[in-house]
This record gives sequence, C-alpha cells and structure tokens, in this order.
Amino acid sequence: MRGTKIIFLLLLFGHLSALPDTIRIGGLFHPEDDKQEVAFRYAVERVNADRAVLPRAKLLAQVETISPQDSFHASKRVCHLLRSGVAAIFGPQSAPAASHVQSICDTMELPHLETRWEYRTRRESCLVNLYPHPAALSRAYVDLVRAWGWKSFTIVYENSDGLVRLQELLKAHGPTELPVAVRQLPESHDYRPLLKQIKNSAESHIVLDCATERIRDVLQQAQQIGMMSDYHSYLITSLDLHSVDLEEFKYGGTNITALRLLDPERSDVQRVVRDWVYDEARKGRKLQLGHTSAKENMTFIKTETALMYDAVHLFAKALHDLDTSQQIDVKPLSCDAEDTWPHGYSLINYMKIVEMKGLTGVIKFDHQGFRSDFTLDIIELTRDGLQKAGTWNSSEGVNYTRSYGDNQKQIVEILQNKTLIVTTILSAPYCMRKEASEKLIGNAQFEGYAIDLIHEISKVLGFNYTFKLAPDGRYGSYNRETKEWDGMIRELLEQRADVAIADLTITYDREQVVDFTMPFMNLGISVLYRKPIKQPPNLFSFLSPLSLDVWIYMATAYLGVSVLLFILARFSPYEWDSPGNCIDEPQVLENQFTLLNSLWFTIGSLMQQGSDIAPKAVSTRMVAGMWWFFTLIMISSYTANLAAFLTVERMDSPIESAEDLAKQTKIKYGALKGGSTAAFFRDSNFSTYQRMWSFMESARPSVFTSSNKEGEERVMRGKGSYAYLMESTTIEYVVERNCDLTQVGGMLDSKGYGIAMPPNSPYRTAISGAVLKLQEEGKLHILKTKWWKEKRGGGSCRDETSKSSSTANELGLANVGGVFVVLMGGMGVACVIAVCEFVWKSRKVAVDERKEEASLCSEMASELRSALKCPSTGSGGGPANTRDGAGSPYLHYGFSTKSQLH
Repeated sequence: MRGTKIIFLLLLFGHLSALPDTIRIGGLFHPEDDKQEVAFRYAVERVNADRAVLPRAKLLAQVETISPQDSFHASKRVCHLLRSGVAAIFGPQSAPAASHVQSICDTMELPHLETRWEYRTRRESCLVNLYPHPAALSRAYVDLVRAWGWKSFTIVYENSDGLVRLQELLKAHGPTELPVAVRQLPESHDYRPLLKQIKNSAESHIVLDCATERIRDVLQQAQQIGMMSDYHSYLITSLDLHSVDLEEFKYGGTNITALRLLDPERSDVQRVVRDWVYDEARKGRKLQLGHTSAKENMTFIKTETALMYDAVHLFAKALHDLDTSQQIDVKPLSCDAEDTWPHGYSLINYMKIVEMKGLTGVIKFDHQGFRSDFTLDIIELTRDGLQKAGTWNSSEGVNYTRSYGDNQKQIVEILQNKTLIVTTILSAPYCMRKEASEKLIGNAQFEGYAIDLIHEISKVLGFNYTFKLAPDGRYGSYNRETKEWDGMIRELLEQRADVAIADLTITYDREQVVDFTMPFMNLGISVLYRKPIKQPPNLFSFLSPLSLDVWIYMATAYLGVSVLLFILARFSPYEWDSPGNCIDEPQVLENQFTLLNSLWFTIGSLMQQGSDIAPKAVSTRMVAGMWWFFTLIMISSYTANLAAFLTVERMDSPIESAEDLAKQTKIKYGALKGGSTAAFFRDSNFSTYQRMWSFMESARPSVFTSSNKEGEERVMRGKGSYAYLMESTTIEYVVERNCDLTQVGGMLDSKGYGIAMPPNSPYRTAISGAVLKLQEEGKLHILKTKWWKEKRGGGSCRDETSKSSSTANELGLANVGGVFVVLMGGMGVACVIAVCEFVWKSRKVAVDERKEEASLCSEMASELRSALKCPSTGSGGGPANTRDGAGSPYLHYGFSTKSQLH
C-alpha cells in the first residue's frame, strides 16, 4: 500500500521533486580505522558510478579524523560537518565518541549510521545501526550451545560488553548442578595464570569473548599450557574470526567455532574487494586489509568494514526512495541554533523500511528498528582452514549443512598418523608384561588382550599409540569426600591420556565424566570359590538309589505278600496235595507253602532267581503275578539309578549361588576395593545385595582386596572359608589356569567393558565403529580365545575336564565294598544258623532216645561224624543220606505240613 502511494506521488509531483546535484555525507573515523575510511570513500564512488542507485544526485564524502577517547573533539567535528551541510553522519567506531555524536544527531534530527556493536540503540533515536542487535547474537550463541549439548562451560570475557553480549546465554543455562564459570581476562597480556585455573577445573568448553586482535594471543597461550587439545572446544563470539591467522592451530584437532555475518567466499564480495584493492593500487595508495598480502587480503575483510560499504548503499537507496515522494533540500545546520533538518526523520524511517541485499546479506529492520532476518554462517577450523559448517537465523535456528559422514571423515583424517597416549593397568590377561630375558621398553614390554585390541583398532583407523601405566594402578573411582577421581579416569580427566583400555567397566558414574565406546566385551558379576571337595564313596552306596522310606516300604511289602501268600495257600483247597502220587484216597494231604517257603518264594522272585515251588490256585497265582510285576518295576528302577550313583562323583559344596552366601556368615566374601563390583553392591536397592554389602563393610579383617590377584590368592588360602566377587570374564580366565577354583552360580548383573576417552572426545564414534567392525569380523572372539584358552597356561583345566567327561569313571572297591560286606555278613549268619540247627537237632535226637544229658556231647559227635562221612551210592543211583543201623530217622532239610483228612 505504501509503495502504491509512493508511485502515485512520483507520477503526480515528479516535476516538483528534485535533489541537489551534490549530497554531502560526513564520516568520522579514527586514525587506526583506515580501512573504515577507505570502505566509506569506495562505497561513495560505487554509488556515484552506478546511476541506478541514485540517478539524480551524487554523493560527496567529507571525512573527519578524531581520537577514539576525545569526545569533545568529536563533538566539534560533528558541528563542523553540520555547518558544511551534510545529510548524514557515518561513524565513529568508539563508544564514547559515538554517544556524543548520536546525541547531537538526535537534537538536529540528522541521520546517524553506525556499523559497530551497540546495545543502547533506541527505536525513537536518529540512529540506524547495521550491526546485528546484541540480543539476536546472544540467541545465536544459545542455540549453538544447545545444539552441541554442552552441560557446562566457562565464559572468558574481556570487558563488561562481553557479559551483555552473552546475557541470554547465561540466562538460558540457568541454575544447574554444573554451573557456568565466568572469568575475565586480565589487563596484562599474560593470560596463562587464568588459563591454568580453567585447565585445573577440567573444563573443556570455552566461550571466548574478546577483541579480534587478542584472539590469536589467547589461543597461543592456551596452546602453551595444553588447552588446545582434541578435547577442547572454543566458541569465539567475534564475527571476524576469518581475519585472524589460525595457521598454527589447524592441525591440533581443537574444535574452534565462530559465527560470521560476512561470507568472504561469495562472488559479489570477492568482486567488490578485488575492485577495491585494484582501485587503491591505481591511485598509488597501498591498501592493507589484514595480516597478509593484498591477494590474500581479499578473504580477510572485516565485518565492520563491509557494513560501512552497505551503510552508504542503504543511505543512497533510502534517499532515492524519499526523493520520489517529496522535495528534499539540504541546508547547513548550526549546533548553536535551534533549527533541525526537516527531512531527517523521514529519511531515517525510509532506511528502516528499505530491504536490500549487501555484502553482509539481506539488510532488513524489524518494527523496533533493529536489524532482523539476517543469516549468520557457522564456521569451524579444519585442516583446510575455516570452513562453513552450517547457518543460523532467528526463525530456523541452527542448521548444519555439513553431513554427519563428512564430520566423521574429517575426524578419521585427523586420527591418521596421530599418536594417542593409551593409559592402562597391569591386569591379566588384558595387559601383562612380557616374559623376556632382556629388558624391554615402550610398547614392546606389554602384551595381552587389550594390547592386541588397540593394535587392531589402530590398523583400522591408522593412528599410532604409546602405552602409559596409570600411576596408582587403579581403574578409577570417585572419592565422595575429596570429590576427585583416581586411576585411569583421572588420567583422562586431566588429559594426560587420550584413551583408557583395560577391563574397565562402563558404569553410570564413569559415564558422567568420560566418554565410552560401545562395549567390546559383555560380562556380569559372579562368585569365585574353591572347587568342592570330592567326597569318598559310602560303603553302602548301593542303597543310595532308593530312599530309606522306599526300602522300608519294600521290606513291609515283602513281609505282607509272604504272609498273604501263606494264608491264601492254606485257605485254598487247590494248594493241598497227596504226598504220594499212587494213593487214590490219601489220608494225609501236604501243603508246600509253609511260612518259610512263602518267605523263600517271595525273596526268590525279588532277587530275580525264582524257587522250586510254584502256586497252583488262581488266588495264589494272582498274588504271585502282582508281586512279580512289582519286583520288575522296582528292580529295573533300582538298576538304572544304581549306575548313576556308582559312576557320578559326588561333590560337597556349601554354596551354590550368591543368595547362599547372603544366608550364611561362616564363609566370608569380598570384592575389589573401589571397583565397579563393590559399587554395584553399595548402590543396589535389592535387599539381598544390600545385606551382602553391609556384611562386607562390617567384616574384620577387611574382605576387600587391592587387586584381583590378591582376591584369587585369598580364595586359595581360605580353603573354602572365603569367596571373591568379581567379573565373570576374569573368573573364566582364572579357572582355566587354576584347577582348584571354580565359578559358583550365574551372573548377578549384566554390563560391559568399554574403551574410555576424555569427555567430548571427537574420536569416540570412530573408535566405536572400529570395535563394531572387529566384532562383525569375529576378531574379538579370536582374541578372547587366544588369551583365555591358549596363552599363559590356558586350557590346562579344560583338558582335564574333557578327559574325565569322555570316559566312564571306574568303580573301585570303595564303590562296591558294601556288597562284599553284605555277602560276608550273610555267609556268617548262615554258618551261625547251621550250627544252631545242628545243636538243636542233636538235642532233640538225644531226648527222643531218652539219653542222659551227659551223653549230649557224644550224640553231637556221632552226628558230626555222620555228617562229615563221604556219601555212598545206593542201588537206585540216588544219594543215600541215611543213618546207620541203629534205626535213626532220615535227616530232612525240608519239612511238609501234614494234616489228617476229615
């Protein structure tokens, strides 16, 4: 709508509006700001040469030189310019002089254009500042820090203006556990004491706000004290980092990032600077824009210099637009008079609504008169110099144009031919000293799984490495009293090492202070204990296949079946037979199932031997059949179970898991002092593990050890009275070599070993990728097999185990001795019974023959002679076992029960 009105007024009153042929503009510059003055004059020449910018008039540059701190002189020069009839004032760059100039311009309603950082800009003033507003710049820094994920950082500033520039950054971080440290650079040029304090605080993120001229000195001194490593990151607030010589920092790997408003690689910028340099050379004036030759200086034009060029073009464009709407006249003004320039505010408003593209990008102002919608380039220092990595603008925030792959490729290139310091500790089989007759030095003195692993990773990424043992020989734990870390973690935090590799467990506390790669080995906590003692076989081990209850039930069943068979045989008529087969109607019947014969029949069936008698009746056969089925199952079960009981070695172990340890107090148990295993029990919320930690803490003497080797030796010396809690992988290594030790139970948790690096290490992703590649190729498994089962005595216990498991155990006399005892016992009892029977029968014969008691001995002697006499063969060919002619009855070894028939 406004543009339409302007065009309408142009057509209606075009003949009335006319600019003077020459428009004077004043420039206030300091003696050292020769580049500002040159840019001002060159811009005026370019505007006059391009008639499309200001077709009806020409600009005339009127320059005054003032001292930066002399405000009085600056006021005098401004008044002089006003008397000469200038239409605008450009500059100066110093804050004290600029404040007085702005005050005079506000009074006289004369446009005042600045190209410097200023936080006191007011909307209602006559000032137009092309420099980005401090609040917008501060938001850009906030977005960058958030994009990087910085949890803490240190701000190093030069003066109070720096705190104003970074106030949004301070507000955005807010109160956290890791507060922002703010430190001011000293007035002297020795920054090393301050930088050493920052280094001792272990802070690696630095926000540096200082003059562009001091940036190189600060970085050089930071490099001298070791703060320009791969793990340090610097955010430079200056928009002119491209004008600083950073050649000596390109190969250090330090992440140096800044924002820039001017892109010196743009073709239009290079064309303007090239013409500028050529024009000055043609006029015989030597132009130095930076620290190198004129050809290289085309890349190092400063932001404020480019803004001065854009300011002149902005003024010319706004003047042209104002000329199309009203008649403009320029008249001299006096600082002592009350007259003002009537077109001043109109020209200022036109400049604030004009949108144009200059050397510093799109020039546009918001409703408050501040420059808006500008784009800042994110630049990072690489081996090829400063490179554009992305952009920032107020609407979209941070937008990285460099891909993740490009970043990783650059990191790998930095790693190549770089020597990393690798810290480790002596811990078998990860790192051990070589056994050699001569003394070895350097990397040649170490061997082990970790040594081979870092060697394989170095072959993938192409870096070199040097091993360095941790001074205290500890992994790394946090002391809550001193609030310090020890061991390998301390070496990383103090940046005395680049990589820590050992059996270092990834824990939450360690992850908060250092970076870990993906795990190269997974494991868990388990129990190392002495192997259970082999128990000697029980003499009566043949009774073990069946429990005592079963044996009692079997004996009861045996007696019950025998008695039932005896009763049923007497009850059934089919079990009664004639003693002679030729008697048709016998007077006497005989039953073969006497009580003794019933017992003999059932025991014969139980022993799978049978007997010379057999049931005839259906009822007795039913009893016999069920008894045989019962004995078939029982004997088969007994035989099958007996083989296992006689061949399997019985081990007596008092504990089978960590829970068993927690339930008792006789066996002591402990862990490595300050290690992740002890931390697991200390921080666990599980009641069993809390109880175990309380027991370990209160045990006296202490159950904690200074090394895993000490824990192993303590388990051996304890002979079952001490158990050691440690990682399962280390237990695997120990039991492969010490056959008296074993792992008890499963794993209590699940965790992994990782390679640690200082916080914010750029090599974390690259090394993690190398570990993953080795895992996919199977090299990690090969290395574990090599150092666990082959090297340094590995596999000895495994061979014994495989040999014992491949062949059946031989049965010794101890295993089957009880059977011999039973046999000998049975034989002895039989002999005693035979003697008793002989004595009883002799006494009965003596009584039957009515002999004196004194003749009992003679009768026993006579019976003994008859028993020992060799048998003679009868006429029938059968054995003759009779007494002599005295008419003694036959000796019967089996008796039948006779009964009269009724």
